[in-house]
Amino acid sequence: MTDSKYFTTNKKGEIFELKAELNNEKKEKRKEAVKKVIAAMTVGKDVSSLFPDVVNCMQTDNLELKKLVYLYLMNYAKSQPDMAIMAVNSFVKDCEDPNPLIRALAVRTMGCIRVDKITEYLCEPLRKCLKDEDPYVRKTAAVCVAKLHDINAQLVEDQGFLDTLKDLISDSNPMVVANAVAALSEIAESHPNSNLLDLNPQSINKLLTALNECTEWGQIFILDCLANYTPRDDRESQSICERVTPRLSHANSAVVLSAVKVLMKFMEMLPKDLDYYGTLLKKLAPPLVTLLSAEPELQYVALRNINLIVQKRPEILKHEMKVFFVKYNDPIYVKLEKLDIMIRLASQANIAQVLAELKEYATEVDVDFVRKAVRAIGRCAIKVEQSAERCVSTLLDLIQTKVNYVVQEAIVVIKDIFRKYPNKYESVIATLCENLDSLDEPEARAAMIWIVGEYAERIDNADELLESFLEGFHDESTQVQLQLLTAIVKLFLKKPTETQELVQQVLSLATQDSDNPDLRDRGYIYWRLLSTDPVAAKEVVLAEKPLISEETDLIEPTLLDELICHIGTLASVYHKPPNAFVEGSRGVQHKRLPPRTGSNESPESPELAQPAAAQPVDQPPSVIPSQGDLLGDLLNLDLGPPTSGGTPAITSAMQMGAMDLLGGGLDSLMGDDTEALGGDLGGSPAIGAGFGGPAVMPSSLNAPVGGGLGDLFDLGSGVGMPTGSYVVPKTVWLPAMKAKGLEISGTFARRMGTIQMDVTFTNKAMQIMTDFAIQFNRNSFGLSPAAPLQLATPLSPNQTIEVSLPLSTVGPVMKMDPLNNLQVAVKNNIDVFYFSSLYPINILFVEDGKMERQVFLATWKDIPSDNEAQFQIKDCHLNSDAVSNKLQSNNIFTIAKRNVEGQDMLYQSMKLTNGIWILAELRIQPGSPNFTLSLKCRAPEISQFVLQSYEAMLKN
Repeated sequence: MTDSKYFTTNKKGEIFELKAELNNEKKEKRKEAVKKVIAAMTVGKDVSSLFPDVVNCMQTDNLELKKLVYLYLMNYAKSQPDMAIMAVNSFVKDCEDPNPLIRALAVRTMGCIRVDKITEYLCEPLRKCLKDEDPYVRKTAAVCVAKLHDINAQLVEDQGFLDTLKDLISDSNPMVVANAVAALSEIAESHPNSNLLDLNPQSINKLLTALNECTEWGQIFILDCLANYTPRDDRESQSICERVTPRLSHANSAVVLSAVKVLMKFMEMLPKDLDYYGTLLKKLAPPLVTLLSAEPELQYVALRNINLIVQKRPEILKHEMKVFFVKYNDPIYVKLEKLDIMIRLASQANIAQVLAELKEYATEVDVDFVRKAVRAIGRCAIKVEQSAERCVSTLLDLIQTKVNYVVQEAIVVIKDIFRKYPNKYESVIATLCENLDSLDEPEARAAMIWIVGEYAERIDNADELLESFLEGFHDESTQVQLQLLTAIVKLFLKKPTETQELVQQVLSLATQDSDNPDLRDRGYIYWRLLSTDPVAAKEVVLAEKPLISEETDLIEPTLLDELICHIGTLASVYHKPPNAFVEGSRGVQHKRLPPRTGSNESPESPELAQPAAAQPVDQPPSVIPSQGDLLGDLLNLDLGPPTSGGTPAITSAMQMGAMDLLGGGLDSLMGDDTEALGGDLGGSPAIGAGFGGPAVMPSSLNAPVGGGLGDLFDLGSGVGMPTGSYVVPKTVWLPAMKAKGLEISGTFARRMGTIQMDVTFTNKAMQIMTDFAIQFNRNSFGLSPAAPLQLATPLSPNQTIEVSLPLSTVGPVMKMDPLNNLQVAVKNNIDVFYFSSLYPINILFVEDGKMERQVFLATWKDIPSDNEAQFQIKDCHLNSDAVSNKLQSNNIFTIAKRNVEGQDMLYQSMKLTNGIWILAELRIQPGSPNFTLSLKCRAPEISQFVLQSYEAMLKN
């Protein structure tokens, strides 16, 4: 009888009976009972109360029973962590069992029990299994390291398991090598900057040797790892390609795609005139063609990948057009994808074949497919000029079928053909006009209206045709309304005497009776153009149109290069980079193809990367990578302000705006001579006209500026010497009850240009504490101890010692949440303790944060207004001089002070240790305790923390 009998029981009191059976002396009875327990667990019954009884059954030589008990353990260990500890001894014992299957089973289950309390007990058995004599045990242990790293990364690093994993790459057994690579790749993915897989020619050679003897999944792991390697030169690249090529004939499609990915990447480095390059192109075609004989779902994945490959290297499949011809029983998603690739491969050599095939598709029953086929004929005409005539006649044949949706698609593509080949095929317009009444889709109606308007002089009754559309103007879609408006204006400019009434009618419908702002605006622009300058209107509306390009739907080249590096993954199916659809804490590394041989780009290799600490002074400020994705962070938009005295790079004159971004009249800081300062802005003297006054900037920022500006900026009388920076009072970071009697409190300060962490250690335990050390986790601004933590004497019971630890900002960077969060580990002779604290952002304000006046003006205007944040600071009873003094002592420098309508305005700048500038405008109403603070920064998420510092400084 099969095991299905265990799922059929529904008895009451079942748990009690099972408990008795689990404690039965007979082995067979116990085995039966465990099977019943697993069956109950599988159907969702709660059998966790039997935990101790099931664990007792672990002490057995029967492999089947052991597997069942381990299955139960994995399921319930999380909900019963205290009980799961009971099983630890059995694990340790099983890891030394003479049977390698049992040793491997134990280590596999250990990795699946995600309970923090247990992990440290499992380190010793895991260490033994990693060095086991049996390769089956070693390969299982390698994967267990990756699982353990996911639960407790620090533990894995401290125990040296990562080094052992690296050693396993040199293992004699190929499956051990493959699993070690898989585990290291998995760990490296969650720590993109760790450089765990330190690939070099020697380790690559070992991986290629193991590649031939692995299972298919092992081969995929190794090939994916090879794809992340950048060869030193074209010779090494060719040698790797030669050894990977045999994988193309593998039966597993995932292995084939992984091999294609490696070859596509390394081909970049091969010179095109090399014989081997041509041979490799020929070898890549057959495996891709073979993938298309699989089941539809696999075909679709293959086609999506082939679509990318064809865009990158069309020559690979240029002779294989026939395999992309659609079969009658292909699902629609495969048909559409094949059609797309056919057009990409269409050329003068095969166009006759392609057109005959497309014409056939246009008579199919599947509407979506027919539409795409008709559109494809139009795309062929645009792509292959020699075929245009044949394509147009094919489209006319299709229009004669009078099938509604075929006619409509044909008209849409003929519009594009007219654009591509002007004055060539206009003779077909008469045929198109015959089908005017049957058009009911917005895109087709808009295309037909465009044709009538564009060629109005060739159509005798153009006004009647357009008038027929005008009758139901308000029922049309926006696309049709806009097209109709433009077409009638074109008609008016070509035949002014006959169509004056028509144009007035459409302009009044568009401007007075329409709620659509786009339509209204276009209507008003045409109205003003026609009423003020008909000649200019003709030049604008009837201007010669640029020819349309051949391929409008190609993927952008840099994205294509990134997607080629992700062949065989979801990214290649979605045609999106992984960071567009992968969420969560793991960073997704951006990949790109290696540079071509002879190109002046340097390959992205860790050895060549310049260390962060050695950045030259004039580089743009460093940025804060995000917690999950170390590359994709908003702060990397901060390109820094223009260097002192230099002309700021104004990308667009419009950005300077004519509006006063400061709201308090920053432009008037320039004095009364603003009009006299040259208007040569971004090469366009007309900028600013008509936008409420000129947007004025001095043509040289070093030019002397008139009108008493010097006096305005001369703050000598108002600003005294620094009075000492503000320090937040100490708070308890780690209470004694959480740290075995050690209490840690502290604060942060900036003294003499150095950041200090002032820490108080109090021993509330009964034993002496010694051997103190401190370590920081990666954080937003790279804070790290600049010197070891040194306590002058051992910390006796009830004793308190104060220490000031200097900090640097050259440590590893990772964006934290909140931004000013610092995670700290303190170790002593008793244990390691972890806590986190929030540091005030003002400790990062550097001493050279005073901006030049004109640079301040230009930078304020250059930062988008979306980045401006405004806050209220309440209950602050200080005058502007006192405020200025107080802030200057904290490295917030006042650039200018002026009085506008009785309000004191302070313009201030500060600069963070990573080079990011923050600009501020502080409005103080004498007699009012409430201030208004406006902050502008290229990294707007910092503003909230700057506000907190302002409030703390001004109120204390």
